[in-house]
Amino acid sequence: MTKLSVNINKIATLRNSRGGDVPNVVQFAKDIQRFGAEGVTIHPRPDERHIRYQDARDLKPVVFTEYNIEGNPVESFLKLVLEIKPTQVTLVPDAEDAITSNAGWDTIKHKDFLVDVIKEFQQNGIRTSIFVDPILKQIEGAKATGADRIELYTEAFAHQYSLGNKDAIKPYIKTAELAHNLGIGINAGHDLSLDNIKFFKDNIPSLLEVSIGHALIAESLYLGIENVIQMYLHKLK
Repeated sequence: MTKLSVNINKIATLRNSRGGDVPNVVQFAKDIQRFGAEGVTIHPRPDERHIRYQDARDLKPVVFTEYNIEGNPVESFLKLVLEIKPTQVTLVPDAEDAITSNAGWDTIKHKDFLVDVIKEFQQNGIRTSIFVDPILKQIEGAKATGADRIELYTEAFAHQYSLGNKDAIKPYIKTAELAHNLGIGINAGHDLSLDNIKFFKDNIPSLLEVSIGHALIAESLYLGIENVIQMYLHKLK
């Protein structure tokens, strides 16, 4: 079964829009795990416009499933991750002003940088994953960095699937097959939803984990968070 990690950035965005502490990020993380989610993902950015660095610290004692921290490995992020020591760190090449993640790493161009960062995390017992586009040479590049896993950037698939183009899955299948053959674990995320998650999971070999936030939270406004998590778990079986 593919694991479901829930990205709770949107909960922090909602909290920050009014100030105060409602909804409470820590309580939400407790609840989604109680409802069956198998991981909690956060993506703190330097401007702390949603998840704050202190949230990352506050969540550490309550996340008893997998704790995944995503982000661009700038100095402040490196220090935060090394302090918290989550289950997994997912490296994402975000610009500081990016609204959301919009590209994977060029693992060839940034190989030396990634090797150094990954080595430091691994020496501290933190599993590493690299956010990548479904391009074969980038998977080979990810292998050369020493990363434990990749996270396939699935926005292109999700957009094309919504237009009825199921062939959009093909490059993801090829990259997943290559990653598996190279001994790299496979995660995926970005714009996955109840509409497309089963098709994606059924076609991607050896998919270990999906990280879903925006769609899951939006769907939960209509359907209820506990119910939505159960629906995802059913589709991932």
